[in-house]
Amino acid sequence: MGVTSSYDPARNASSLAGFVRRHDPDRFLTALFAPPAKREALFALYAFNHELARARETVSEAPLALIRLQWWREVVEGSRRRHEIAEPLSAFVDAGALPRDDLLGIIEAREIEPGPVIETSREWHNYLQAGAGGLAVAAARLLGATEPEQFRSYGAVFGLAGLLRSVGAHARQGRCLLPLDELAAHQLSPDQVIADPQTALGVVGQLSRKGLALLRHTRLPRALVAAALPAVLARRDLRRVDLFPRPRGAGDRLAVIWAGFTGRI
Repeated sequence: MGVTSSYDPARNASSLAGFVRRHDPDRFLTALFAPPAKREALFALYAFNHELARARETVSEAPLALIRLQWWREVVEGSRRRHEIAEPLSAFVDAGALPRDDLLGIIEAREIEPGPVIETSREWHNYLQAGAGGLAVAAARLLGATEPEQFRSYGAVFGLAGLLRSVGAHARQGRCLLPLDELAAHQLSPDQVIADPQTALGVVGQLSRKGLALLRHTRLPRALVAAALPAVLARRDLRRVDLFPRPRGAGDRLAVIWAGFTGRI
């Protein structure tokens, strides 16, 4: 049975922002450049995305991950759940700030993650375009973009960079999310990458160059720039191939701040 949402934006704002700051510090920083009136809904969107990412990371079997994704699908479709992220998300969906179709598309994209492998580069790129790319579209739409689809590539490249930065972390979990055809072109298998992530350096370098080629310098209105700011970090990450990345430094933060104030991506 559903429950009535008790979410109060004024009371819960610091809690939702704190959640994103702890679990997705990159997007937390970029969200600070959104107009204040839109910022809380953006935090709800990013918190939702983090919960979807956890669907596979916190379970031992793929079917359990799909069950978790289905739980979130039901939330987006209107089921009321007492949950620190589900309640604010439902409130913003009901208010029209976060369209259901955008959120459902992001969930659908995540369904490839519980699978044993991603077979082709086409599937891999489609997953990034629909998932991380769809998140950027939803953010842009929330911020009032008249053509939010133009933001899809910014999000997709940030997702691409994030996957490449996570090769080592995924290996420790016994996973490899690099496409099989790219691995095969370098005479590699997922098991080899899991056993020794350094073997994937050539694949990661090639995919990094392809990601960089998708980014174009542009200038955006200040009211919309937050939706594209993750691409600033993606560009920096893809220029430095690192399977076990260090924490963000001052250079990363300053690059985002400069782009946020100038609108130059």
